[in-house]
Amino acid sequence: ADNTSRMIALLGAMRKQMNGAVADTMRYYGGKYGLNYGVSLPTLRSIATAEQRDHSLAQYLYKQQVRELRLAALHIAKPEEVTLGEATFWAEGVINSEVAEEMSFALLCKAADAKLIIEEWSKSDNEFLTYAALMAAARNADNINLELPTSTPSIIEKYPASRIIAQGIVALLVAAYESNKEIVAAIIVNIKNTITQQQDGFSAAQYIIEELEWRIEE
Repeated sequence: ADNTSRMIALLGAMRKQMNGAVADTMRYYGGKYGLNYGVSLPTLRSIATAEQRDHSLAQYLYKQQVRELRLAALHIAKPEEVTLGEATFWAEGVINSEVAEEMSFALLCKAADAKLIIEEWSKSDNEFLTYAALMAAARNADNINLELPTSTPSIIEKYPASRIIAQGIVALLVAAYESNKEIVAAIIVNIKNTITQQQDGFSAAQYIIEELEWRIEE
């Protein structure tokens, strides 16, 4: 079947699982989808992973302005074909934290050029791309060099009030701690030193330190 007919079949399966209440909560994620059926992530993943891996179909689905198709594409794409040359294509669809999270574990952490893409996105001025990079690195900690963890203070400086960036940094440092205790401990001290007088609103550095205090043992 061609991509259009396969897309229509997938849409039909998604529509059967549509949930208006879930769709209403999607505002939390920031960027809006053109169309959102509110299908739960476990159900969406189940439908998507039942499809045979097809990179062409995945790219076709990813360009559609439909939440379920964009997220399903991340499970249908072939990670071994996701290269640095394709990074811009995938980056353009990361419009909110939900896509960033799904991208990080479904595709980016397994990508052929995972290290290179993660390095590039971690330096991005796009908060969602940086978040995806941090979460993917956390899931691929054994294969990611320590350059990214050690750069976390500068990332905090760029996004001092971002909750998702703070969550991504916590995930990465927890993952890296087991095999790099001394280095991560030094990074934590560095982050503590970035905390200045308490300001109004959310403090990424403060959140990170508070979370790490109970997640890891120094």
